[in-house]
Amino acid sequence: MLHTISGFDRIGEENAFAVLARATALSAAGKDIINLGIGQPDFRTPDHIVEAAIKALRDGHHGYTPATGLLATREAVARRTLTTTGVEVSPESIVILPGGKPTMYAAIVMFGEPGAEILYPDPGFPIYRSMIEYTGATPVPVPVREENGFAFSADETLSLITPRTRLLILNSPANPTGGVTPRAEIEKLVKGLADHPDVAILSDEIYDVMTYDGEEHCSLLTFPELRDRLIVLNGWSKTWAMTGWRMGWSIWPDQLTDKIRKLAVNCWSCVNAPSQFAGIAAIDGPQDDVAAMMAAFDRRRRVVVEGLNVLPGVTCATPKGAFYAFPNISGTGWKAKKLASALLEEAGVALIGGPDFGILGEGYVRLSYANSEDNIRKALARMDGFLRSSAAA
Repeated sequence: MLHTISGFDRIGEENAFAVLARATALSAAGKDIINLGIGQPDFRTPDHIVEAAIKALRDGHHGYTPATGLLATREAVARRTLTTTGVEVSPESIVILPGGKPTMYAAIVMFGEPGAEILYPDPGFPIYRSMIEYTGATPVPVPVREENGFAFSADETLSLITPRTRLLILNSPANPTGGVTPRAEIEKLVKGLADHPDVAILSDEIYDVMTYDGEEHCSLLTFPELRDRLIVLNGWSKTWAMTGWRMGWSIWPDQLTDKIRKLAVNCWSCVNAPSQFAGIAAIDGPQDDVAAMMAAFDRRRRVVVEGLNVLPGVTCATPKGAFYAFPNISGTGWKAKKLASALLEEAGVALIGGPDFGILGEGYVRLSYANSEDNIRKALARMDGFLRSSAAA
Protein backbone atom coordinates (compact mmCIF):
# COMPACT_ATOMS: atom_id res chain seq x y z
CA MET A 1 0.00 0.00 0.00
CA LEU A 2 1.35 3.41 -1.01
CA HIS A 3 0.76 6.14 1.55
CA THR A 4 0.22 9.52 -0.07
CA ILE A 5 -0.36 12.65 2.01
CA SER A 6 -3.87 13.25 3.31
CA GLY A 7 -4.19 16.36 1.14
CA PHE A 8 -4.83 14.17 -1.89
CA ASP A 9 -7.89 12.72 -0.17
CA ARG A 10 -9.32 16.24 0.02
CA ILE A 11 -8.48 17.48 -3.46
CA GLY A 12 -11.42 18.11 -5.79
CA GLU A 13 -11.92 18.48 -9.54
CA GLU A 14 -13.38 20.79 -12.15
CA ASN A 15 -16.48 18.90 -13.24
CA ALA A 16 -16.71 20.77 -16.54
CA PHE A 17 -13.97 18.46 -17.81
CA ALA A 18 -15.88 15.38 -16.64
CA VAL A 19 -18.98 16.62 -18.45
CA LEU A 20 -16.87 17.31 -21.53
CA ALA A 21 -15.51 13.74 -21.42
CA ARG A 22 -19.02 12.28 -21.11
CA ALA A 23 -20.33 14.50 -23.90
CA THR A 24 -17.42 13.41 -26.10
CA ALA A 25 -18.14 9.75 -25.37
CA LEU A 26 -21.82 10.18 -26.21
CA SER A 27 -20.91 11.96 -29.44
CA ALA A 28 -18.54 9.14 -30.36
CA ALA A 29 -21.41 6.70 -29.80
CA GLY A 30 -23.50 8.62 -32.33
CA LYS A 31 -25.59 10.89 -30.09
CA ASP A 32 -25.98 14.52 -31.17
CA ILE A 33 -24.63 16.63 -28.29
CA ILE A 34 -24.67 20.41 -27.96
CA ASN A 35 -22.02 21.38 -25.45
CA LEU A 36 -22.87 24.42 -23.34
CA GLY A 37 -20.76 23.15 -20.46
CA ILE A 38 -17.16 24.00 -21.23
CA GLY A 39 -15.85 27.50 -20.53
CA GLN A 40 -13.77 28.20 -23.59
CA PRO A 41 -14.40 30.51 -26.56
CA ASP A 42 -15.50 28.63 -29.68
CA PHE A 43 -13.39 30.96 -31.85
CA ARG A 44 -10.01 30.25 -33.41
CA THR A 45 -7.00 32.03 -32.01
CA PRO A 46 -6.49 35.06 -34.32
CA ASP A 47 -4.14 34.33 -37.21
CA HIS A 48 -1.53 36.97 -36.37
CA ILE A 49 -1.06 35.36 -32.95
CA VAL A 50 -0.61 31.91 -34.46
CA GLU A 51 1.88 33.28 -36.98
CA ALA A 52 3.93 34.88 -34.19
CA ALA A 53 4.36 31.46 -32.55
CA ILE A 54 5.30 29.84 -35.87
CA LYS A 55 7.87 32.56 -36.53
CA ALA A 56 9.34 32.09 -33.05
CA LEU A 57 9.79 28.39 -33.74
CA ARG A 58 11.38 29.04 -37.11
CA ASP A 59 13.66 31.65 -35.56
CA GLY A 60 15.01 29.03 -33.18
CA HIS A 61 13.30 29.94 -29.90
CA HIS A 62 13.34 26.35 -28.66
CA GLY A 63 15.03 26.52 -25.28
CA TYR A 64 14.25 27.31 -21.68
CA THR A 65 12.96 30.76 -20.80
CA PRO A 66 13.30 32.57 -17.44
CA ALA A 67 11.14 31.10 -14.68
CA THR A 68 9.10 34.31 -14.47
CA GLY A 69 8.76 34.69 -18.24
CA LEU A 70 10.57 36.47 -21.03
CA LEU A 71 11.22 40.13 -20.24
CA ALA A 72 9.55 41.10 -23.53
CA THR A 73 6.40 39.21 -22.54
CA ARG A 74 6.32 40.78 -19.09
CA GLU A 75 6.84 44.20 -20.63
CA ALA A 76 3.89 43.56 -22.95
CA VAL A 77 1.72 42.67 -19.95
CA ALA A 78 2.86 45.85 -18.21
CA ARG A 79 1.84 47.90 -21.27
CA ARG A 80 -1.51 46.18 -21.43
CA THR A 81 -2.10 46.71 -17.69
CA LEU A 82 -1.39 50.43 -18.06
CA THR A 83 -3.81 50.65 -20.98
CA THR A 84 -6.67 48.78 -19.28
CA THR A 85 -6.31 50.02 -15.69
CA GLY A 86 -4.23 53.21 -15.87
CA VAL A 87 -1.84 51.63 -13.37
CA GLU A 88 1.88 51.32 -14.04
CA VAL A 89 3.38 48.05 -12.85
CA SER A 90 6.97 46.90 -13.09
CA PRO A 91 7.77 43.88 -15.29
CA GLU A 92 9.61 42.58 -12.21
CA SER A 93 6.22 42.20 -10.50
CA ILE A 94 4.79 40.12 -13.36
CA VAL A 95 5.05 36.36 -13.75
CA ILE A 96 4.13 34.41 -16.88
CA LEU A 97 2.57 31.05 -16.05
CA PRO A 98 1.08 28.05 -17.89
CA GLY A 99 -2.52 29.23 -17.56
CA GLY A 100 -4.53 30.79 -14.78
CA LYS A 101 -4.71 27.86 -12.36
CA PRO A 102 -1.01 27.98 -11.37
CA THR A 103 -1.60 31.44 -9.89
CA MET A 104 -4.48 30.05 -7.82
CA TYR A 105 -2.33 27.12 -6.74
CA ALA A 106 0.65 29.32 -5.89
CA ALA A 107 -1.33 31.88 -3.89
CA ILE A 108 -3.29 29.28 -1.96
CA VAL A 109 -0.29 27.11 -1.05
CA MET A 110 1.57 30.24 0.11
CA PHE A 111 -1.14 31.05 2.65
CA GLY A 112 -2.98 27.79 3.25
CA GLU A 113 -2.17 25.47 6.14
CA PRO A 114 -4.08 23.84 9.00
CA GLY A 115 -5.47 26.52 11.28
CA ALA A 116 -5.63 29.16 8.55
CA GLU A 117 -8.82 30.34 6.87
CA ILE A 118 -9.16 31.32 3.23
CA LEU A 119 -12.23 33.13 1.92
CA TYR A 120 -13.44 32.31 -1.59
CA PRO A 121 -16.52 33.05 -3.75
CA ASP A 122 -19.45 30.62 -3.62
CA PRO A 123 -20.75 29.85 -6.20
CA GLY A 124 -17.28 30.18 -7.69
CA PHE A 125 -14.59 28.48 -9.71
CA PRO A 126 -14.26 25.02 -8.09
CA ILE A 127 -10.46 24.97 -7.99
CA TYR A 128 -10.46 27.67 -5.30
CA ARG A 129 -12.07 25.39 -2.71
CA SER A 130 -10.28 22.30 -3.97
CA MET A 131 -6.84 23.81 -3.43
CA ILE A 132 -7.80 25.36 -0.08
CA GLU A 133 -8.85 21.95 1.19
CA TYR A 134 -5.69 20.38 -0.22
CA THR A 135 -3.54 22.66 1.95
CA GLY A 136 -5.51 21.80 5.08
CA ALA A 137 -6.75 25.35 5.51
CA THR A 138 -10.41 25.98 6.29
CA PRO A 139 -12.42 27.14 3.25
CA VAL A 140 -14.83 29.96 4.14
CA PRO A 141 -17.42 30.61 1.41
CA VAL A 142 -18.24 34.21 0.54
CA PRO A 143 -21.85 34.08 -0.67
CA VAL A 144 -22.51 35.37 -4.20
CA ARG A 145 -26.26 35.89 -4.27
CA GLU A 146 -28.72 36.28 -7.12
CA GLU A 147 -30.54 39.07 -5.28
CA ASN A 148 -27.29 41.09 -5.41
CA GLY A 149 -26.97 40.61 -9.16
CA PHE A 150 -24.39 37.90 -8.40
CA ALA A 151 -22.02 40.56 -7.06
CA PHE A 152 -20.31 39.96 -3.74
CA SER A 153 -21.40 42.03 -0.77
CA ALA A 154 -18.66 44.08 0.88
CA ASP A 155 -20.37 43.96 4.27
CA GLU A 156 -20.93 40.21 4.16
CA THR A 157 -17.37 39.59 2.99
CA LEU A 158 -15.85 41.73 5.73
CA SER A 159 -18.02 40.05 8.37
CA LEU A 160 -16.42 36.69 7.54
CA ILE A 161 -12.84 37.83 8.23
CA THR A 162 -11.37 36.52 11.48
CA PRO A 163 -7.90 36.62 13.06
CA ARG A 164 -7.25 33.31 11.26
CA THR A 165 -7.98 34.70 7.78
CA ARG A 166 -4.88 34.63 5.58
CA LEU A 167 -6.24 35.12 2.06
CA LEU A 168 -9.36 36.55 0.42
CA ILE A 169 -10.17 35.40 -3.14
CA LEU A 170 -12.32 37.65 -5.33
CA ASN A 171 -13.58 37.16 -8.90
CA SER A 172 -15.30 39.78 -11.05
CA PRO A 173 -16.49 39.38 -13.79
CA ALA A 174 -17.37 36.03 -12.32
CA ASN A 175 -17.45 32.39 -13.25
CA PRO A 176 -20.00 30.73 -13.06
CA THR A 177 -22.57 33.47 -12.51
CA GLY A 178 -21.60 36.18 -14.99
CA GLY A 179 -21.88 38.70 -12.17
CA VAL A 180 -19.93 41.98 -12.16
CA THR A 181 -19.35 43.67 -8.81
CA PRO A 182 -19.78 47.46 -9.16
CA ARG A 183 -17.02 49.86 -8.23
CA ALA A 184 -18.98 51.30 -5.29
CA GLU A 185 -19.16 47.89 -3.64
CA ILE A 186 -15.47 47.25 -4.28
CA GLU A 187 -14.57 50.65 -2.82
CA LYS A 188 -16.58 49.75 0.28
CA LEU A 189 -14.70 46.47 0.58
CA VAL A 190 -11.32 48.12 0.14
CA LYS A 191 -12.13 50.67 2.83
CA GLY A 192 -13.07 47.86 5.23
CA LEU A 193 -9.94 45.88 4.42
CA ALA A 194 -7.90 48.66 5.97
CA ASP A 195 -8.89 47.12 9.31
CA HIS A 196 -7.38 43.78 8.23
CA PRO A 197 -3.87 44.63 7.01
CA ASP A 198 -2.56 41.07 7.31
CA VAL A 199 -5.08 39.57 4.87
CA ALA A 200 -3.71 38.98 1.37
CA ILE A 201 -6.02 39.33 -1.65
CA LEU A 202 -6.13 37.24 -4.81
CA SER A 203 -8.19 39.04 -7.47
CA ASP A 204 -9.12 36.76 -10.38
CA GLU A 205 -9.62 39.15 -13.30
CA ILE A 206 -9.38 36.69 -16.19
CA TYR A 207 -12.66 38.00 -17.71
CA ASP A 208 -11.71 41.67 -17.39
CA VAL A 209 -12.69 42.74 -20.95
CA MET A 210 -15.89 40.69 -20.98
CA THR A 211 -18.54 43.09 -19.70
CA TYR A 212 -21.89 44.18 -21.19
CA ASP A 213 -24.62 46.79 -20.90
CA GLY A 214 -22.21 49.58 -20.02
CA GLU A 215 -20.73 47.73 -17.04
CA GLU A 216 -17.05 48.38 -16.43
CA HIS A 217 -14.53 46.07 -14.84
CA CYS A 218 -12.98 47.55 -11.70
CA SER A 219 -9.49 46.17 -11.17
CA LEU A 220 -8.20 46.00 -7.62
CA LEU A 221 -4.92 47.35 -9.01
CA THR A 222 -6.56 50.77 -9.04
CA PHE A 223 -6.42 50.83 -5.23
CA PRO A 224 -2.81 51.62 -4.25
CA GLU A 225 -3.54 50.93 -0.58
CA LEU A 226 -3.84 47.21 -1.46
CA ARG A 227 -0.77 46.96 -3.66
CA ASP A 228 1.57 45.51 -1.03
CA ARG A 229 -0.73 42.50 -0.46
CA LEU A 230 -2.54 42.10 -3.79
CA ILE A 231 -2.10 39.28 -6.31
CA VAL A 232 -3.88 39.76 -9.64
CA LEU A 233 -4.64 36.78 -11.87
CA ASN A 234 -5.15 37.28 -15.60
CA GLY A 235 -4.17 35.69 -18.89
CA TRP A 236 -4.69 35.09 -22.57
CA SER A 237 -7.16 32.17 -22.54
CA LYS A 238 -10.50 33.97 -22.66
CA THR A 239 -9.73 37.34 -24.24
CA TRP A 240 -7.82 36.00 -27.25
CA ALA A 241 -9.36 32.49 -27.47
CA MET A 242 -6.09 30.85 -26.37
CA THR A 243 -7.27 28.25 -23.83
CA GLY A 244 -5.07 25.46 -25.21
CA TRP A 245 -1.94 27.61 -25.34
CA ARG A 246 -1.78 27.58 -21.51
CA MET A 247 -0.76 31.18 -21.10
CA GLY A 248 -1.50 33.18 -17.98
CA TRP A 249 0.06 36.06 -16.12
CA SER A 250 -0.14 37.38 -12.60
CA ILE A 251 1.02 40.51 -10.80
CA TRP A 252 2.57 40.12 -7.35
CA PRO A 253 3.50 42.39 -4.44
CA ASP A 254 7.22 42.90 -3.94
CA GLN A 255 7.38 40.76 -0.82
CA LEU A 256 6.09 37.70 -2.74
CA THR A 257 7.94 37.96 -6.05
CA ASP A 258 10.88 35.81 -5.00
CA LYS A 259 8.53 33.22 -3.48
CA ILE A 260 6.57 32.82 -6.72
CA ARG A 261 9.82 32.68 -8.70
CA LYS A 262 11.08 29.82 -6.54
CA LEU A 263 7.75 28.02 -6.82
CA ALA A 264 7.92 28.34 -10.61
CA VAL A 265 11.44 26.87 -10.61
CA ASN A 266 10.23 23.92 -8.55
CA CYS A 267 6.93 23.28 -10.35
CA TRP A 268 6.83 24.21 -14.03
CA SER A 269 10.33 25.61 -14.72
CA CYS A 270 9.12 28.08 -17.34
CA VAL A 271 6.56 28.72 -20.07
CA ASN A 272 7.60 27.73 -23.60
CA ALA A 273 9.02 30.50 -25.76
CA PRO A 274 6.74 30.26 -28.85
CA SER A 275 3.61 30.72 -26.74
CA GLN A 276 5.16 33.78 -25.11
CA PHE A 277 5.87 35.35 -28.50
CA ALA A 278 2.26 34.61 -29.40
CA GLY A 279 1.23 36.34 -26.18
CA ILE A 280 3.16 39.46 -27.12
CA ALA A 281 1.47 39.51 -30.53
CA ALA A 282 -1.93 39.14 -28.86
CA ILE A 283 -1.37 42.16 -26.63
CA ASP A 284 0.39 44.42 -29.12
CA GLY A 285 -1.42 43.37 -32.30
CA PRO A 286 -4.85 44.36 -33.68
CA GLN A 287 -7.80 43.79 -31.36
CA ASP A 288 -10.46 43.52 -34.08
CA ASP A 289 -10.97 39.80 -33.42
CA VAL A 290 -11.46 40.46 -29.71
CA ALA A 291 -14.12 43.07 -30.48
CA ALA A 292 -15.87 40.73 -32.92
CA MET A 293 -15.84 37.91 -30.37
CA MET A 294 -17.32 40.15 -27.69
CA ALA A 295 -20.05 41.35 -30.06
CA ALA A 296 -20.94 37.72 -30.78
CA PHE A 297 -21.02 36.86 -27.08
CA ASP A 298 -23.33 39.80 -26.45
CA ARG A 299 -25.77 38.65 -29.16
CA ARG A 300 -25.73 35.11 -27.78
CA ARG A 301 -26.21 36.38 -24.23
CA ARG A 302 -29.46 38.03 -25.26
CA VAL A 303 -30.67 34.87 -26.99
CA VAL A 304 -29.79 32.77 -23.94
CA VAL A 305 -31.50 35.03 -21.39
CA GLU A 306 -34.65 35.38 -23.51
CA GLY A 307 -34.79 31.64 -24.17
CA LEU A 308 -34.16 30.55 -20.60
CA ASN A 309 -36.82 32.84 -19.16
CA VAL A 310 -39.58 31.13 -21.14
CA LEU A 311 -38.63 27.62 -20.05
CA PRO A 312 -41.04 26.09 -17.53
CA GLY A 313 -39.81 26.56 -13.98
CA VAL A 314 -36.72 28.53 -15.03
CA THR A 315 -35.75 32.15 -14.43
CA CYS A 316 -32.49 33.76 -15.48
CA ALA A 317 -30.92 37.02 -14.36
CA THR A 318 -29.10 38.84 -17.16
CA PRO A 319 -25.36 38.21 -16.83
CA LYS A 320 -23.24 41.36 -16.95
CA GLY A 321 -19.90 39.72 -17.68
CA ALA A 322 -17.94 36.66 -18.83
CA PHE A 323 -19.80 34.23 -21.13
CA TYR A 324 -21.98 32.30 -18.68
CA ALA A 325 -25.60 32.36 -17.64
CA PHE A 326 -26.57 30.96 -14.24
CA PRO A 327 -30.30 30.28 -14.45
CA ASN A 328 -32.40 29.49 -11.40
CA ILE A 329 -34.05 26.09 -11.98
CA SER A 330 -35.61 25.66 -8.54
CA GLY A 331 -39.09 26.01 -10.07
CA THR A 332 -38.62 22.87 -12.16
CA GLY A 333 -38.65 20.58 -9.13
CA TRP A 334 -35.30 19.06 -10.18
CA LYS A 335 -32.08 18.98 -8.19
CA ALA A 336 -29.46 20.80 -10.25
CA LYS A 337 -26.96 18.01 -10.86
CA LYS A 338 -29.69 15.48 -11.66
CA LEU A 339 -31.20 17.89 -14.16
CA ALA A 340 -27.83 18.54 -15.78
CA SER A 341 -27.21 14.80 -16.08
CA ALA A 342 -30.67 14.12 -17.50
CA LEU A 343 -30.37 16.92 -20.04
CA LEU A 344 -27.07 15.48 -21.26
CA GLU A 345 -28.17 11.84 -21.41
CA GLU A 346 -31.72 12.33 -22.66
CA ALA A 347 -31.80 15.69 -24.46
CA GLY A 348 -28.23 15.92 -25.71
CA VAL A 349 -27.46 19.23 -23.98
CA ALA A 350 -24.33 19.49 -21.85
CA LEU A 351 -24.26 22.03 -19.02
CA ILE A 352 -23.00 22.06 -15.43
CA GLY A 353 -24.97 21.66 -12.22
CA GLY A 354 -24.66 24.57 -9.81
CA PRO A 355 -23.38 22.49 -6.86
CA ASP A 356 -20.20 21.84 -8.86
CA PHE A 357 -19.41 25.50 -8.15
CA GLY A 358 -20.10 25.47 -4.44
CA ILE A 359 -22.47 24.68 -1.63
CA LEU A 360 -24.66 27.66 -2.59
CA GLY A 361 -25.02 26.47 -6.19
CA GLU A 362 -28.01 24.21 -5.62
CA GLY A 363 -31.03 25.42 -7.58
CA TYR A 364 -28.89 26.67 -10.48
CA VAL A 365 -27.10 25.37 -13.55
CA ARG A 366 -24.30 27.01 -15.52
CA LEU A 367 -24.74 27.46 -19.23
CA SER A 368 -21.85 28.69 -21.37
CA TYR A 369 -22.79 30.70 -24.44
CA ALA A 370 -19.38 30.09 -26.00
CA ASN A 371 -21.14 28.19 -28.77
CA SER A 372 -22.86 29.22 -31.98
CA GLU A 373 -26.16 31.07 -31.89
CA ASP A 374 -27.74 28.29 -33.94
CA ASN A 375 -26.59 25.63 -31.47
CA ILE A 376 -27.77 27.71 -28.53
CA ARG A 377 -31.27 28.00 -30.03
CA LYS A 378 -31.34 24.25 -30.66
CA ALA A 379 -30.21 23.55 -27.11
CA LEU A 380 -32.88 25.82 -25.65
CA ALA A 381 -35.53 24.06 -27.73
CA ARG A 382 -34.32 20.69 -26.47
CA MET A 383 -34.36 21.91 -22.88
CA ASP A 384 -37.88 23.24 -23.34
CA GLY A 385 -39.10 19.92 -24.74
CA PHE A 386 -37.41 17.93 -21.99
CA LEU A 387 -38.76 20.09 -19.15
CA ARG A 388 -42.29 20.05 -20.51
CA SER A 389 -42.31 16.28 -21.04
CA SER A 390 -40.64 15.52 -17.72
CA ALA A 391 -43.06 17.79 -15.89
CA ALA A 392 -45.97 16.07 -17.60
CA ALA A 393 -44.58 12.66 -16.67
